[in-house]
Amino acid sequence: MFRSRSKSSDDTRSLLELLYHVSREVATALDLRTVLQRVLFEAMRNVGGERASIVVLDDNGKPIDATIVYGQQFHEHTTQQLRDTVERGLAGWVVTNRKPALVANTMQDERWLRRPDDSTEKTGAKSAICAPLLAREKLVGVLTLVHSVPNAFNEEHLELMQAIADQAGVAVLNARLYTESQRQARVMTALAESAAAINTSLRMEEVLQRILNQAMQALQVETAAVALSDPQTGELVFRAAAGQNAGNIINRRVPAGEGLIGRVAREGRGLVIPSVSADKRFTEADRFGGIKTRAVTAAPIQTQAGVIGVIEAINPVSGMFDPDALLVLTGLGSLAGTTIQNAQFYERLDAAHARYRELFEDSIDPILITDWDGKILEANRQAIQLSGLTDEELRTQTIDQLHDVNWNRVGQKFEFLRGDEPSSYESSMRQKEGGSVPVEVHVRRVEFEQSDSIQWMLRDITERKDLDVLREDLTSMIYHDLRSPLANIVSSIEVLSNLLDESDTQALSILGIASNSTARIQRLVDSLLDLNRLEAGQPVVDQKVVDPSVVVQQALKDVSPSAEGRRQNLVSKLPERLPLLWVDSGMVHRVLVNLLENAIKFTPSEGNIEVGAKRDG
Repeated sequence: MFRSRSKSSDDTRSLLELLYHVSREVATALDLRTVLQRVLFEAMRNVGGERASIVVLDDNGKPIDATIVYGQQFHEHTTQQLRDTVERGLAGWVVTNRKPALVANTMQDERWLRRPDDSTEKTGAKSAICAPLLAREKLVGVLTLVHSVPNAFNEEHLELMQAIADQAGVAVLNARLYTESQRQARVMTALAESAAAINTSLRMEEVLQRILNQAMQALQVETAAVALSDPQTGELVFRAAAGQNAGNIINRRVPAGEGLIGRVAREGRGLVIPSVSADKRFTEADRFGGIKTRAVTAAPIQTQAGVIGVIEAINPVSGMFDPDALLVLTGLGSLAGTTIQNAQFYERLDAAHARYRELFEDSIDPILITDWDGKILEANRQAIQLSGLTDEELRTQTIDQLHDVNWNRVGQKFEFLRGDEPSSYESSMRQKEGGSVPVEVHVRRVEFEQSDSIQWMLRDITERKDLDVLREDLTSMIYHDLRSPLANIVSSIEVLSNLLDESDTQALSILGIASNSTARIQRLVDSLLDLNRLEAGQPVVDQKVVDPSVVVQQALKDVSPSAEGRRQNLVSKLPERLPLLWVDSGMVHRVLVNLLENAIKFTPSEGNIEVGAKRDG
């Protein structure tokens, strides 16, 4: 009895020492891989077994990491292997039931998942123990031990295994949380560094190259590329690439919706393919000459307006992508979207400035750019040629030194131009040799070389002014040369009218027509004179008190021969009394005659034309 109690006490002491040792080993590390390795070695050393594995689960029960040991060697694993083990293997049964499992003979237990490399012919029957890792009632992982001999484990091994798992659960959870926090910190650091790097330029080539450099540095991949959407065709065009055989990627076009990048652009979310050989989504459209793609990840380049492109990373140097690779690439794509869009805006603005500069230099009119103090900042070739001044000499002058500014149109401090309303006036441009050139000035507010400025276009109107002088001279000549002959004709017609007998109606009618035609020519000459006076800035009116009835009757009398010739009736419907007018009777008479002649011209033969008037108000 005493010996039994002593043995039990020794077993308890040994178990406590074991648990203390395990707890100390796993609690002194925060790195998840280190913790997992220590847990496996402690389990193999104290429980036994030739092979061990531990799978770490997230809060949703999905496998996120694992460590596998064969003897003293650690082995790589794939995400698909982890998923199969947790969903269908012995570990999956433990996850579902949350209790340990003992398999004495793997050939006789259907819970054991047999992979192609673990067939009976190759490895034979085995024994296994699997225990859940619990922490704060949360399932954080599964611990498995395998022995190559059936029935190598018993219930005592199972209890010991569970005890180790219980001690390791909290350590694994803490290490997982620590690793996640470190990963998030790395992601934030990578994104912050990327933002600082790619936002230092607005040149598209530099922006794309910086994005690629950040992608390759953050993800540690062999090749990276950026494809942007072509707004005309909708195709994705690889505008830049870096890394191995990058030259085979640039300018490659992928039709909209095709390939991995087409899928990413269409769906607006990234993807990771750890092994392209086992994934049907990877097609010929995704292959590049000279690049043997093993693994690939892609993320959309986003802006507020939507997806404008895709960033792609190919073949991680380590052989597999880190768990946060897609998160980093997606964040980089979001940062890149705004930067690329700004670079595109800058390109368009730069192109617009270049076009403006070409138009500025090639304009046939002199153009000058000034600041808001009137100082000349820029002058095109035509301004230099017309003024006779050099570019340096023009830059030392103000705009009012070059021509007479109409301050009433632009304001004493150009304040009338700040509302973006253009202004125009005529002036004279001074030349270096002392002469001047008549110019028509068009002035407006512009943005020039990213500066708020004033543009002055001084159009040479020398030829127009010469034509105006010629026309004025011609008008004056016509007036003076026609006036005397017309006066003689009028006098002759009056003399002939007095000499003829009243019974000679046919001759009198012909003289009446001649008199009316002469009067019409006189009105045209008078109109030319009035126009000449108006353009010269002289008053053309000779106002006096006039009875409107008299003016209307005289106009009807002057046009009556024309109306009679078309057998039309002129009817006056004037009231008996009309107020007197203060007008130029000659000008009003000419206006009425013109109106009546137009009415006669457009009224059918034998039609009626009525003339009326009424008091206004």
